Amino acid sequence: MAVVALAGVLAGCGFHLRGDVAYAFASAYIAAPASPPLVMELRRALDGSGATRVVDAAADAQVVLDVTAVLDDKGVLALSSGGRVREYLLTKRISFNVHDAAGGEWLPASEISIRRSYTFNESEVLAREAQEQRLLKEMQTDAVQQIVRRLQAAKKPAG
Repeated sequence: MAVVALAGVLAGCGFHLRGDVAYAFASAYIAAPASPPLVMELRRALDGSGATRVVDAAADAQVVLDVTAVLDDKGVLALSSGGRVREYLLTKRISFNVHDAAGGEWLPASEISIRRSYTFNESEVLAREAQEQRLLKEMQTDAVQQIVRRLQAAKKPAG
């Protein structure tokens, strides 16, 4: 009885599992020569969906995911009263668009910007460097997931 009641409550609130990923294209080529780690993660995410396959040549693909820029930036967010860095802000920006071989625009030029802050302590330099690298990797994973979600919304251009 409790299971039926719980199922009714969940159905009533609009909850549902994400389900299968659907793309409007069957094959894709990823053009991102400046960032091989990003390409590998995008390839894994797209191939893992089973809904599309990533090909090795743009001529064989229905769409081209063109990653035009991948920028990592590190800025000072806060200083101590002595003028030493207390907090940093990491920013990752990825610019991309999706088009086909005929030049039709499936997704217009877009930019994803992800920010993370972390505290810094001079007595823990190695630990903070490791934390920075971990944050950059997590930011890349977040960016890949955002790109994949945007690819789900891509539509074939009219014409």
